[in-house]
Amino acid sequence: MALDLNKLTGGGTWRDAAKAVVYILVGTFVLSLGFVLFINPYKIVPGGVYGISIVIHHSTKGMFDLFPDGTPIGLVSACLDTILTIIGTKILGPRFGFKTVLGFISTAVFMDTLTAFIGENDPLGLADDLLLASVFGATIIGIGLAIVFKSKATSGGSDIIAAVIAKYTHLPIGHLLIYVDSAIALLGLIAFSDWKIPLYSWLVIFITGKVVDMILEGAGHEKMLLIISDHHEEIRERLLNDLGRGGTYLNGEGMYGGAPKKVIYTIVDRREVLILEEHISKIDPNAFVAVIEANEILGEGFKSLTEKTKG
Repeated sequence: MALDLNKLTGGGTWRDAAKAVVYILVGTFVLSLGFVLFINPYKIVPGGVYGISIVIHHSTKGMFDLFPDGTPIGLVSACLDTILTIIGTKILGPRFGFKTVLGFISTAVFMDTLTAFIGENDPLGLADDLLLASVFGATIIGIGLAIVFKSKATSGGSDIIAAVIAKYTHLPIGHLLIYVDSAIALLGLIAFSDWKIPLYSWLVIFITGKVVDMILEGAGHEKMLLIISDHHEEIRERLLNDLGRGGTYLNGEGMYGGAPKKVIYTIVDRREVLILEEHISKIDPNAFVAVIEANEILGEGFKSLTEKTKG
């Protein structure tokens, strides 16, 4: 029987599939390293199946002869991810494919292999500085997750839980992810009776999300400007000739008098904002200027959409 590449990888060539596999393996290795060095040894519970697995691991020490040091975090997370993937597929349909399975299996293997080599008895001597462990651990995990997301793979785990809940509650998945991960972080308080654990855990969740956003969307150097002025032609000349930037005219209407207005919509970088604002102040001190953070800009003059979608 011929292998259906589209079903295996979600479309694309064999080269695209190989590239996705490399992204997943590198990403899961990096995030596993972050967990093993900075998170697991200090009982930090940063949401997701790995947070649950960390609680189970530390709570089962000395309980089983087979695992005297506690059930392996990678093994438990792989079992949980498998169960969640089956449930998610039954309820939501076959949206969790090869990449998701490869992601959570490789993470489990890397997690337990690295733990066997590195150990978990305060490997970096950060037992007295959990803030440093949280910050660096979250940063490394965020880098790893961003690499995995570059392959268009999902991280599974709490993503699946949130998607299932969303189907029945119609709440936004983004909000549900925060609720689910925050609830899991509270397990650290219940299991370890230490109120600082969920605080560090929430810090890890926050920083991880920010690192992922920064890597995938950029550091936000570009700004979006909306400019309303009766002297829009002069501002247009400065924008085109002095800054070499383009823009778009939007047709507007004043609320009070109903007079027609030309609104300039443009994207510039952080340095150019100051230059353009100086030009506008000289041309029309009464102009209305709105400067908005642009998380990601795709198109001519910036990163191309093709380049973004190809990773």
